[in-house]
Amino acid sequence: MYLFYVPDDLSDNKSITLPEEESQHALRVLRLNDGDEIMLTDGKGYFYKAVISAHTNKKCIASIVSSECWKRPWQGYIHLAMAPTKNMDRNEWLAEKATEIGLDELSFLNCRYSERKVIKTDRVSKILISAMKQSQKALLPKLNDMISFSEFIKQPFDGQKFIAHCYPGEKPLLRDVVKSGVNATLMIGPEGDFSEEEVVEAMAHGWQPISLGNTRLRTETAALVGMHIINLTNQ
Repeated sequence: MYLFYVPDDLSDNKSITLPEEESQHALRVLRLNDGDEIMLTDGKGYFYKAVISAHTNKKCIASIVSSECWKRPWQGYIHLAMAPTKNMDRNEWLAEKATEIGLDELSFLNCRYSERKVIKTDRVSKILISAMKQSQKALLPKLNDMISFSEFIKQPFDGQKFIAHCYPGEKPLLRDVVKSGVNATLMIGPEGDFSEEEVVEAMAHGWQPISLGNTRLRTETAALVGMHIINLTNQ
């Protein structure tokens, strides 16, 4: 059954008009018609079975028949914070794949060695929605605007806090220290890594340095590997 995203809260609605882009996809691309069954989600953890009740050239109206709570495959709350790469395509790739695997929140960090100091989240948001639908999830990850590294590490986080960096020193493998069922936030630095001062500052605020292994990874690859380790541990 086709899945569509509606940003409105669907829990108290019996009839809903799909957003214009979703309406166009349903009517012009999929050629759905009155009486056809579809599935809706507002990204808050529920699927809603619905039937198309009316349509015009640009609007598709559906009547909600029933709802079903979607059970997340992972436990805990997974928050990934990454310094975005200069190439925007790589950031979008990461957002897509991380959503397919499963995470709860995505943040972008402005670090000392960041190649990209500004990021527009509009397109990233659309990619998160598309990936959520493609992977048949009912949870849309929370997407945050870019934030400075110093401001981010001082925020209160419930659970484990990890920072991956390439400097020498005692760094356990992430797979050996992440705990199942416990909320986790993982920070990944830019291509030039976090500065040594940033690592020290993070540790002073309770962040635990970790390693993702001996292989040299690109920023977006490291982010995906780290997030996947946390996700698998929590399944």
